Amino acid sequence: GARAEPRVDLAVAREAGVRFVCPGDMEWPGQLDDLGDTRPVGLWVRGPASLRMWALKSVAVVGARACTEYGAHMAATLAGGLAERGWVVVSGGAYGVDGAAHRGALGAGGATVAVLACGVDRPYPRGHTQLINRIAEQGLVIGELPPGDHPTPSRFIVRNRVIAALTRGTVVVEAAHRSGSLVTARAAQRLGRHTMGVPGPATSGLSAGIHELLRGDAVLVTDAAEVVELVGDMGELAPERRGPVLPRDLLEPAARRVLAALPGGRAARADEIARGAQTTEDDAVARLYELRSLGYVERHSDGWKLTRQAMISVRTGRR
Repeated sequence: GARAEPRVDLAVAREAGVRFVCPGDMEWPGQLDDLGDTRPVGLWVRGPASLRMWALKSVAVVGARACTEYGAHMAATLAGGLAERGWVVVSGGAYGVDGAAHRGALGAGGATVAVLACGVDRPYPRGHTQLINRIAEQGLVIGELPPGDHPTPSRFIVRNRVIAALTRGTVVVEAAHRSGSLVTARAAQRLGRHTMGVPGPATSGLSAGIHELLRGDAVLVTDAAEVVELVGDMGELAPERRGPVLPRDLLEPAARRVLAALPGGRAARADEIARGAQTTEDDAVARLYELRSLGYVERHSDGWKLTRQAMISVRTGRR
């Protein structure tokens, strides 16, 4: 069973720059509640971003540890394409497909989350220490186990349900018949998430699990555009958003304050907006990403700006 030394765990965590996020916290991703009785008690989180905001627009890319060159290439290309389209790539930090997916997202200057089956302060596998530390700097490293905990075989299986629940869909790239990534895909199916597979040569044992998925309910995908077509909002596929998708009065008060702090006709930096909204810069950035996903603001090289549609709705007094 898990060790129960919460005070020690929290002290160790703070030292390692790790926070504990549990249901009810502002950063808790609500979609994990779909797990019902198997929902994690909480998650240890390492990294600068808001887990809740990132999870809203995320896709899992998983697959074989002992993947082929084709598998590594497809995982990196898919992840890079998703990152370029503003999607967060979630994977398990393992060798093979997982590592290729994380690197593909980072290489495209995008966002990636590693969900570990051990303490988030303990990069595993050892050979991925540099990669996982880089993810912690530019993205997020998360897990259920307290700092210092080691991985065990059963913990990998348990971890997979978090990857499935956190994301809008799971893409499997190369998997043998009894691959752990098929556990993630089946968990995603049970949760009503999109399940996708990248086809491989019929002669390869690493295609067997994928083709089995594709004969079921999984959708065949070959590039990032096809993934986004499946998991994306209708608004994302249209050439131009019709404007804010949620009326202003339904926004959380904190998001409304950040929105009100944005100047009318120019872009503003996050620290300036935070001062106007009387909040921290981290909180302002999390809210700005939320407002972006709702069609209120857009990001420019010089900061954040109201979208044209949001300005029209402000001027005409529509709520």
